[in-house]
Amino acid sequence: MVQQSENANSPAPLLADSPIARELADLTTRRKALAAVEIEFSGSTRVVTVSNQKGGVGKTTTTVNLASALASVGARVLVIDLDPQGNASTALGVPHTADIPSIYDVLIDEFPLADIVQVSPESPRLLCAPSTIHLAGAEIELVSQVAREHRLRTALDDYIGGLEERLDFVLIDCPPSLGLLTINAFTAAQELLIPIQCEYYALEGLSQLLGSVRMIQKHLNPNLHLSTILLTMYDGRTRLAQQVADEVRTHFPQEVLSTVIPRSVRVSEAPSFGQTVIAYDGQSAGAVAYREAAVEIARRGLKNTDNEGAH
Repeated sequence: MVQQSENANSPAPLLADSPIARELADLTTRRKALAAVEIEFSGSTRVVTVSNQKGGVGKTTTTVNLASALASVGARVLVIDLDPQGNASTALGVPHTADIPSIYDVLIDEFPLADIVQVSPESPRLLCAPSTIHLAGAEIELVSQVAREHRLRTALDDYIGGLEERLDFVLIDCPPSLGLLTINAFTAAQELLIPIQCEYYALEGLSQLLGSVRMIQKHLNPNLHLSTILLTMYDGRTRLAQQVADEVRTHFPQEVLSTVIPRSVRVSEAPSFGQTVIAYDGQSAGAVAYREAAVEIARRGLKNTDNEGAH
């Protein structure tokens, strides 16, 4: 019996030093660190547009998972789903069938935002202004509207001004284009968050997006600035992912978050269950990464608030 026990235990040093064991140990350490995190949100409402004209970079996934992660550390968060596909609404478990009042009614028929906002079943601190299929025609309908670029900003200002309990974050999920819906999002926000996929064409189109941002700053919203870049779908085993990450950090050293979002089966599975990965499997590697990114974003905002106060 003793001999068997020794044999059973003999591979332990090898296993403990294996890549999988190191990865698990690292993940456990990160989970413990997150469990101890405490953030007090005492500043003004931060309005953040999540945008990238390149599709498939994890834009909606980033929006809903950051929103859920921020709510999990005590923030009150509103997600505005400006994408006609309505994937953010689906992931937050919010009904968005054609007969439900949506962000379309706010933009086109001037419904108060308060009339369409729903509470996500994930958390009472997580709210959503859903998208419906009607939004697909909004680009054309907005062309003839008065103050067409400012309609979301006006509705959002009225909504925030009428709240008894302050919102900490508003995250706006944009369609993968630079049409009037995205322009409304840019005009309504103070911050731009760009998710960038760690693949070959990562920086393709980014210069055009930033050119559009400069035009918005000049003509519509001088307060908009690129505050955050988040590297998504990162595979540390490939040299390409590391090269892309290094290149983005070289170009945008202040904006890129330290946290990177790994490729994750759990992150991909969660939307099919009408959930974010935070609710679906909050201890998975993908969920831990999004929770770390949320903490980093929240702390950056608090530092900026402190710096402004010092001036």
